[in-house]
Amino acid sequence: MAELAERSDRAFPAFLRPHTVTGVERETADTVTLELVPVGSGRPAFAAGQFNMLYAFGVGEAAISISGDPTRAGPLVHTVRAVGSVSSALCSLRRGDVVGVRGPFGTPWPVEEAAGCDVVLVAGGIGLAPLRPTLYELLARRSRFGRVSVLYGTRTPADLLYRGELRQWRGRFDLDVEVTVDHAAAEHFDNVGVVTRLIPRAAFDPDETVAMVCGPEVMMRFSVRELLVCGVPAERIFVSLERSMRCGVGLCGHCQLGPRFVCKDGPVFRWSEIAPLLEIREL
Repeated sequence: MAELAERSDRAFPAFLRPHTVTGVERETADTVTLELVPVGSGRPAFAAGQFNMLYAFGVGEAAISISGDPTRAGPLVHTVRAVGSVSSALCSLRRGDVVGVRGPFGTPWPVEEAAGCDVVLVAGGIGLAPLRPTLYELLARRSRFGRVSVLYGTRTPADLLYRGELRQWRGRFDLDVEVTVDHAAAEHFDNVGVVTRLIPRAAFDPDETVAMVCGPEVMMRFSVRELLVCGVPAERIFVSLERSMRCGVGLCGHCQLGPRFVCKDGPVFRWSEIAPLLEIREL
């Protein structure tokens, strides 16, 4: 049965596979990171930027970006923020519980295209989760890329994800990591302000840079605007959209954006291609 399930999963990604929760780590008051192990067979390969549909039995399913390391075998990792009934149910899971998984789906971040270039990752809030696999991949092949900058912003210090890893990343000599918060108490000694203020301070050659941006849509718009002002070409800026994805395979139409389906044609899009659609009101 396990072999049949594995063959079916490769042939038809909409096939639902049960996974056991083997790890739960509380990141913030409303966000957890889940480690999932498939029942009966190994974890399918995924690319940085792809997502899975996670099914909370008895509640429903939601599209959740994969936030683990694509270069290593191990559990499937998802960081989930409780914002609705399904995500709240996922955040309430405990070790030993079972969750359904479909996927992986979607287009990846352009890691191969970034070879030989400087790379700027701009993340807002939980937007660091979809970008974390990209950073793992960049660090696994560090010599293939130029300067790598991670610019990360949240509302408050309490909203920061992956605190232990952030400390490790900031301690590396081959990585520039800057963190900022919108609001902080008097004892906060790091950057204060929106994440876009970090972009002009980052070290990169705009003519030879690939930028990847993920976060709330308004944050991405202003981040892209700042990158363009700094000279990064629109065709080298990529964003991840996660609008109302429900089926993952482009059938239900909930995520349709003009002629595109975010779940099938995205969620990662080149800014020069998707920007005209985002300018159309109520699309």
